[in-house]
Amino acid sequence: MRKLGYSDHLATGSIAAGGTLGILIPPSVVMIIYGLLTESDIGKLFISGIIPGIIGVLFYLLAITIYVHLYPHNAPKTKRSLPLKRSDITGVIAVTTLFLVIIIGIYGGIFTPTEAAGVGALISLLLSAARGKLTLKNFYDACLDTAQTTAMIFALVIGAEIFSNFINFAGLPDALLIWISGLDVGPFVVVFIILLIYILLGAVLESLSMILLTVPIFYPLVLSLDFGNSFLASEFSVTVWFGILVIVVTEISLISPPIGLNVFVLRSVLNDVPLATIFKGIFPFWIADLLRLSLLFLFPIFSVFFIHSP
Repeated sequence: MRKLGYSDHLATGSIAAGGTLGILIPPSVVMIIYGLLTESDIGKLFISGIIPGIIGVLFYLLAITIYVHLYPHNAPKTKRSLPLKRSDITGVIAVTTLFLVIIIGIYGGIFTPTEAAGVGALISLLLSAARGKLTLKNFYDACLDTAQTTAMIFALVIGAEIFSNFINFAGLPDALLIWISGLDVGPFVVVFIILLIYILLGAVLESLSMILLTVPIFYPLVLSLDFGNSFLASEFSVTVWFGILVIVVTEISLISPPIGLNVFVLRSVLNDVPLATIFKGIFPFWIADLLRLSLLFLFPIFSVFFIHSP
């Protein structure tokens, strides 16, 4: 993107924001965790994430279109492309092969999503060697970058876990539950307040910790609400709808300052790009995510369409 003339704002913002879509589009580890916490059908949760995932992609494309229209200097002024080389073609084939092996392996039951990460790393190593890209220096640099990135991620996760425990010991989750339960408002207003709480928590908590801490508290409350809606008439419909909303909020938390995990991971890879630049580039996508969250909140059919289809 740099070679084609894209600014660091747009390039890093699109990469960091696009990386959040994997949480919603199957196979999703976060969705599996939500399914385990709520004892729900994980397969149907996966299917329900397809339409919200597509909406997320379309909203991101719309955000890029509007951003480039308002700030045209951040994107190439012409439609020129770089000359296509043989190495480009082999690179695309290698990446496609890696993708197919991982997806077929996961859905074929050959290995779990966690094991797929190790398999993917091994295949990437073999493909690099086959293409003549695996020199001793490159291998050393890859190991060093991996160690640095892993250490940074664990530092963030451990810090977030400690902070989560302090919040739990302080009784904040129980206090939130008592406060929300005591409000004399409609069910959609209750869910709206919960989403606001999630957005605030997402700015200071690691996403997985936030889900593990809050879903067991908020889920029974949401399940007890009477929505009086044909799309939310069953408990499972409410479970799916609330789960999609929680996962979208989790996506937002991954690019929300000050603990936007995707931002810090990207920063560790791009040492010459300041954090402020990445956060600035993320802003249009952050707005797009909020609009998508609003759409899914107001129209539950987008989340429960497939489980209502014959």
